[in-house]
Amino acid sequence: MPASPIRKLIPYAEKARDKGVHIFHLNIGQPDIETPKVVLDAIKNNDLKVIEYSHSAGMESYRRKLVNYYSRYQISVDYTDIMITTGGSEAIEIAMMTCLNEGDEIIIPEPFYANYIGFGTQAGVTIKPIISSIEDGFALPPISEFEKIIGPKTKAIMICNPSNPTGYLYSREELEALRNLVLKYDLYLFSDEVYREFCYDGKQSFSVLNLEGVENNAVMIDSVSKRYSACGVRVGALVSRNKELMATALKFAQARLSPPTFGQIASEAAIQTTSEYFKKVNNEYKARRDFIVDALNTMEGVICPKPSGAFYVIAQLPVDDSDKFCQWMLESFSHNDQTVMMAPASGFYSSPGFGKNQVRIAYVLNLESLRSAMECLKAGLEAYPGRVIPAPEESRSSVN
Repeated sequence: MPASPIRKLIPYAEKARDKGVHIFHLNIGQPDIETPKVVLDAIKNNDLKVIEYSHSAGMESYRRKLVNYYSRYQISVDYTDIMITTGGSEAIEIAMMTCLNEGDEIIIPEPFYANYIGFGTQAGVTIKPIISSIEDGFALPPISEFEKIIGPKTKAIMICNPSNPTGYLYSREELEALRNLVLKYDLYLFSDEVYREFCYDGKQSFSVLNLEGVENNAVMIDSVSKRYSACGVRVGALVSRNKELMATALKFAQARLSPPTFGQIASEAAIQTTSEYFKKVNNEYKARRDFIVDALNTMEGVICPKPSGAFYVIAQLPVDDSDKFCQWMLESFSHNDQTVMMAPASGFYSSPGFGKNQVRIAYVLNLESLRSAMECLKAGLEAYPGRVIPAPEESRSSVN
């Protein structure tokens, strides 16, 4: 079981904190955005006398309200097509265990969310990576590259849209190309869509459940964690129109009894959140994205594409090893008694050697904090003993 690249540096952060160094936590997708009041009120003001199990598939009232929520995105499902899970994480685990047998393979464009590796390990599933490039902003690799690695054990393809860790937003055309591919080889298409609200520059997310002809192939993963800045409620969803798939998934859900009661109460209330809340949050994230991408690209030797969604960037740094650099920033460096915690991007690749000079940065802090964090990072890069400035012709070609 691999260690989390997002959390494995915590001991170094704790030691730095104990020395009085303020740490800007850009390593983890924990927003500083306030959770909507309607969510907090639902938890505070409930009148439960007994905290009971819910149905293993989740509270029916919540699932019915989710049907209306999805209809806002032209996603037409029945409440029986929805299973509530303990976070999006459990939805992915159950999807893998439902659709793939031990030793089966799932193709995922990388860099990808690091915990997919852990979920695959738990399910006994082999992840077959396919490299996307920082040079085109981590767009979907050519379909021909997928076909090169499809074999008899390949059972599924998985994407995250918008992407964690890259922020890339897959276009409708890219998703339709994947639709044609999974139909050609009779594969499942998993889509992790927990960041659908956070799209910028007038763009919108397009769900795999909007695709025609893949009703039995498409599996959508969802979560309230980032949508409502409510990561701790641990409520997600597994959504598919494939009735046999959902019946099998329910067996895994029954084995863990039920998703959390208070989390479901909070999540059901969250559906009342107004569009004004999302407009305000979206504008805030866009301002943060614009600032951090500009700040990174003005640093010598740094390359950072501008993403269209989520709240992450992958930046290529002029360092010998991003794991060493991120540890050094916590263990040996401070600027004005401050430093920055980032996630080394090597943990978001399963291909050996890739991502060794990249980091994932989550722009989840306010602009004032981000300004200070970027000043720290700039000073850290200038002081780092393993600083490497590539030759001009190499600066945009090396990703490992």
